[in-house]
Amino acid sequence: MTPRLDDQARGMPWWKYPLMWLVLGLPASVVVAGLCTAWIALHSPDTVLDAPRQRTLAPAQAGRNHAMTPGETLPGAHGAPAKERP
Repeated sequence: MTPRLDDQARGMPWWKYPLMWLVLGLPASVVVAGLCTAWIALHSPDTVLDAPRQRTLAPAQAGRNHAMTPGETLPGAHGAPAKERP
């Protein structure tokens, strides 16, 4: 008569179960990653800019408008009309 699997498994220590390493290892790695992220955030703060940068949306707006009306030409640099292609 062979012993059942439950009887054999009862004598094994917890560190010999591969699933137990996943149950403990994955949450532990998330905690370590969170602590590393917090350390990076605390030791390298963002720099404060003196003046706000001017962000223009002209290229994005021109592309959006061209997508709506593809028959018209896109304006070139500095608002000048683009040259017609043959």
